[in-house]
Amino acid sequence: NKGTGKWTSQSSLDLGEPLSLITESVFARYISSLKDQRVAASKVLSGPQAQPAGEKAEFIEKVRRALYLGKIVSYAQGFSQLRAASDEYKWDLNYGEIAKIFRAGCIIRAQFLQKITDAYAQNAGIANLLLAPYFKQ
Repeated sequence: NKGTGKWTSQSSLDLGEPLSLITESVFARYISSLKDQRVAASKVLSGPQAQPAGEKAEFIEKVRRALYLGKIVSYAQGFSQLRAASDEYKWDLNYGEIAKIFRAGCIIRAQFLQKITDAYAQNAGIANLLLAPYFKQ
C-alpha cells in the first residue's frame, strides 16, 4: 500500500490531473492482495465462458495494438501530470529532457521514450502527447 504508484496517484488528485491508468494499476495491486475474497467468489460466482477470438494472428495483433495504446496513454497522462505540476510549482520542466533521462537510467527506460523526446523536440509546448503527430496515428 505504499510506493511511487500511490504517491503519483495522490499527486494527480491534488493537481486535478487525470491519471486513470496508473491509478487503476494501484487499485489492481490492492485487488490482487485480496486472495481470500477472490477464492471465495470463484466458488459462488460463475464467470463468462471463454470464446474463441477468431483467427489467432488477428487476435494477437489486436492485443498488441491495445497494449501499445495503453502504453501511449499512460505516458501521455504521466507527462501531462508533470506539466500540471510544473505549472503549479513553477518548475519550468523540459519534457524532452525528462524523457531522455528516463531512457538513460530509470526503471521505466524504454526505446519508446525516444518517440516522446522527438515529440517534445518538434513542439516543446504541446499540451498532451496524444496531440503529437506520431501519437495521433
